[in-house]
Amino acid sequence: MLQTAWSNNLDTMFQDTDAIGANVLSVVVIGPDERRRDAVAGALAGSSCGVARQLPFYPELDQVPRMIELNHDVVIVDLDSNPEYALEIVENLCAGSQATVMVVSASTDSELMIRCMRAGAREFLTMPVTQSSMAEAMVRASVRRPTVKSNKKADGRLCVFWGAKGGAGVTTIATNFAISSATEAEQKVLLIDLDLPLGDAVLNLGLSPQYSTADALQNFARLDATLLSRLLVKHSSGLSVLAAPGKIVPMQSSTEAIDRLIQVARQEFECVVVDTGSRFDLLGTSLFQPSAMVYLVSQVGISELRNSNRLVSEMFSAGRPKLEIILNRFSGSSLGVDEEHITRALTRKAEWRVPEDIATARKMQATATPLALSDSAISRSIKQMARAACGLAAEPEKKKRIIGLF
Repeated sequence: MLQTAWSNNLDTMFQDTDAIGANVLSVVVIGPDERRRDAVAGALAGSSCGVARQLPFYPELDQVPRMIELNHDVVIVDLDSNPEYALEIVENLCAGSQATVMVVSASTDSELMIRCMRAGAREFLTMPVTQSSMAEAMVRASVRRPTVKSNKKADGRLCVFWGAKGGAGVTTIATNFAISSATEAEQKVLLIDLDLPLGDAVLNLGLSPQYSTADALQNFARLDATLLSRLLVKHSSGLSVLAAPGKIVPMQSSTEAIDRLIQVARQEFECVVVDTGSRFDLLGTSLFQPSAMVYLVSQVGISELRNSNRLVSEMFSAGRPKLEIILNRFSGSSLGVDEEHITRALTRKAEWRVPEDIATARKMQATATPLALSDSAISRSIKQMARAACGLAAEPEKKKRIIGLF
């Protein structure tokens, strides 16, 4: 009966949400336990950052889309009444909403925290929730808050390139993937170099940027579309680039700064490609949330396959974020390891293989001419990857034989 009443009054709740001031976050607290809901709402009341509504039950999964339409800034889900089902709600909310989803629990179990992170939750609040911890969480949520919440185009695709080991070739693949996405689909594409502090994507592009990723992250509190556009450099292919600093800049990039950068970028570009190198400190950011597509770049080497096995098993076992594996510098006779053993080591089939072509790769580095702008075995492989990501059909095999090297 409560569920029916809630469902029938969605329009009224939506109007109330829109009436909240621009500087105050709209929050809904979900959970069957009234005492715990009141405790969370009480902690929120002391923060002056949010106004809470309470939902006294877990919604059915088919009701979640209607709940997302309410456009709340923050959704806080009490886990403890039914942890398994609550996690399903969290996962569904994170997959379809721009809201900051938080969970609250009396448990401090590390495995539960990891599962919440994989489901997409941005904050894990431990009962009893203090006013100070709630206030800090609300400040972080306000940074992630979309600048425009209604009548807004869908966020651009987020393609994250991550290496199983340093030197896997992440930058080469990410850079040429971004060029191919811009040229093949004629889309507005941004390449962000987050392989700090030594990212060198611009060396592959022959660019000399004035500003860098560090400028965006250090000024994240005021970062918007206008400021971001001033920090970018444009490649002749049409690709926009936010480069890594040209010199080592002592800084620590916070989760809030990374999230704000990605949020603004996705609102302005149809596709955002991020080179993360092999950084593990970015795992708690929106780069690894359910809406992202992560490309894990590995090679057929003992240490690379071992690392890939651990990453796939521990970080992507729940299927979120989406993952595709790229075997770079691939040769059919790599270390004498056959396809069956590679698949077994990875725990799944690799979706993409970028062939070994040392001479072509060196030529790119020497001339600062992207591989994607010429024809080679490497460029064809990466081009097909980009076309698939853009929803375009693969180029026919016949065309490859005519213009290719095979």
